[in-house]
Amino acid sequence: MSYEMIAIVMFASMMVMLLTGQRVFGVIGGVAVVTALFLYGDGGSEMGFSAVMKLMKWYPLLTLPLFIFMGYMLSESGIADDLYHMFHVWMGGTAGGLAIGTIGLMVMISAMNGLSVAGMAIGATIALPELLRRGYDKVMVTGVIQAGSSLGILVPPSVVLVLYGMIARQPVGQLWLAGVFPGLMIAAMFIVYIYLRCRANPRLGPVLPLEERENITRAQKIGLLKAGILPLFIFFAMTGLFVMGVTSLVESSAVGAVAAMIAALVKRRLTLHVLHETVRKTLLISCMFFWIIMAALAFGSIFDGVGASRALDSFFTEDLGLGPWQILIMMQISYILLGMFLDDTAMLVIVAPLYIPLVGALGFDLVWYGVLYTITCQIAYMTPPFGYNLFLMRAMAPPEISLSDIYRSVWPFVGIMIVGLGIVTAFPQIALWLPEFTYANGR
Repeated sequence: MSYEMIAIVMFASMMVMLLTGQRVFGVIGGVAVVTALFLYGDGGSEMGFSAVMKLMKWYPLLTLPLFIFMGYMLSESGIADDLYHMFHVWMGGTAGGLAIGTIGLMVMISAMNGLSVAGMAIGATIALPELLRRGYDKVMVTGVIQAGSSLGILVPPSVVLVLYGMIARQPVGQLWLAGVFPGLMIAAMFIVYIYLRCRANPRLGPVLPLEERENITRAQKIGLLKAGILPLFIFFAMTGLFVMGVTSLVESSAVGAVAAMIAALVKRRLTLHVLHETVRKTLLISCMFFWIIMAALAFGSIFDGVGASRALDSFFTEDLGLGPWQILIMMQISYILLGMFLDDTAMLVIVAPLYIPLVGALGFDLVWYGVLYTITCQIAYMTPPFGYNLFLMRAMAPPEISLSDIYRSVWPFVGIMIVGLGIVTAFPQIALWLPEFTYANGR
């Protein structure tokens, strides 16, 4: 059997096993180890063990549990609730103001957690009931929360970019910095869309009643800004010190985790229950990611060994005669199609061994491509019929929001993200300027 056929059989076997509903890490790792045994005999049994050792030696992976801990500490201690109340009061007098404030909340939660599921949970439990009570259109606000939560995988500290950095062997610090401007740009595009749509049709996002706004004095509004001081302090302590070169990547994650605990302590909310729930959820999510990364490393080493990447390169460039940009666009389309059925982590560990070496061979920057991949994941998250965020929202939304409402709500935001993807693709410096500037200054 040729190496190309071995690669095809591996990939097909993995897809068939995934359709049976088995665990992602079990399918990917199992296919890798079984293939290794057939190819290399008894020596192939060491492939899984080697993947574990490689994982344990990758020092930046320590950031993963620390950032997850930080995000859950802020969520469980109620600091996210305070943030939403601040946005609620300050933005309530603007057309669509509460929806705009929800996007602001999601950006700040993303900058403190790195997981879309955390933003979704906070948005669905805190923001959505309030938006519906205030008379906001249920279809629009459902889309707002799904779109805002998707920013968690692009704005640093993005867990998805940590996984990409591990598989693509790229510096996580540069990947995070590369996600800053694209993430803020897409958030700003969401805000402009919400404002313009609610100005055109005030019934979609009514302003707070005048009497309710008059009951809040300016002094009270300024006092509410204190809710944003602690999160900004945590973000600066974590990201600012790293950008200035004071801390390393792992040190900045430890600073963020400690700062989150101090914030909860200052608020007098650091109870035994909060600590227990934070540690429990951190352990659950961290172990899930570790198993998936380990399986991906084992699969990737076999895939590289049989020359699948070189065969794919030859197929696209020689057999089909496609140019680099045509190949890149085809890759992004395939990610969106996969995202209709798989989550972002599964997509990365399945397709990365194929695509990442090819992207490098075509001459593209792998840090920039990491941002493109992540934006495409955001789009895939929200694409029917099986987008990941669609079902998270269905599980968390109140009964009056149907699955049909959820499906209809996402299309304007999907369109905005496709435009954002096109802008970052056409102007790579939007993603690359900040990491190049930071690392050129001795970081």
